[in-house]
Amino acid sequence: MLAVPGFVGSALDPLIGAAGDTARRRTLLVSGGLAFALSAGLAAGAVDFWTFLVALVIGNPATGAFVSLAQATLIDIDPGARERSMARWTLAGSFGYVGGPLLLTFALAVGLGWRGATAALAVVALPLAVGMRRLPHAAPVDGESLRASLEHALSALRRREVVRWLAVLESVDLLLDVFHGFLALYLVDVAGVSSAGAALGVAVWTGAGLAGDWLLLAALRRVDGLTWLRATAAASLVVYPAFLVVPGLPAKLALAAVLGLLNSGWYAIPKARLFGALPGRSGVAVAVGGVSGIVGAVAPLAVGVAAGAVGLAPTMWALLLAPAAALALLPRRS
Repeated sequence: MLAVPGFVGSALDPLIGAAGDTARRRTLLVSGGLAFALSAGLAAGAVDFWTFLVALVIGNPATGAFVSLAQATLIDIDPGARERSMARWTLAGSFGYVGGPLLLTFALAVGLGWRGATAALAVVALPLAVGMRRLPHAAPVDGESLRASLEHALSALRRREVVRWLAVLESVDLLLDVFHGFLALYLVDVAGVSSAGAALGVAVWTGAGLAGDWLLLAALRRVDGLTWLRATAAASLVVYPAFLVVPGLPAKLALAAVLGLLNSGWYAIPKARLFGALPGRSGVAVAVGGVSGIVGAVAPLAVGVAAGAVGLAPTMWALLLAPAAALALLPRRS
């Protein structure tokens, strides 16, 4: 249910990104929004496994066109403020990260259920899709053909600076999405807390991440993005092992909150630097990000296989590679 749509979306992301640097960008944005609305509507009315799978297969690549190209357009509007633009983008995403479960809780409380919440997303997506027609910078590269854009993407994958930021993005994701995916399981199976305590742990981590993303906007007015990444990665090398070894839920919750604050900027700054390594080629940046995403999709599977073989407790130490790899990969100067 989750693997097949993810594979389809990852396979199409490079093509969608490359097409985003042509005159097709506005068409892709609108079509992606409409396809996302269709996907949410089909999911809300799904009657069995296969209809739900079809809905997700439509929705995954639609999100690439709808969301990823909107992000690229945001960068194109003000190329000189990439890091702050990405920080604002991440902050908006954090509101959704925290607000999504609250929306579902409300839908359940009033009797709408998950189908009602999903149908509401379909309705909300429609005016957003239509509004995409008014976005500026629909064709960042005038007269660019899809073939030429794909060639630029292939060429970009051979550039050291591009590969560096792709590697940083995939490395730090170990303590972002991968950590989020295993946090509740770790708290229950390893730390021995209740399911309610595990839910609280996830809420604390995501809530602290929201606060950290808000603080990042203020910090970037005074601190260079690379300096921020180095400092937070170095601090995480101490805080994350402490989170794994301290006993008791209160101490783990406190350290989870610190981790949530420290990982602010771990997506926004490297992604902004990736766009900066490809000036005027924001669609190509989306395309190469899609290629690395196919590789990065192996990480959750690898963690799961390792946990099944040697146990979750020792496997969680492997996530310490995130700050270690970031410090090793970051350039010495801005």
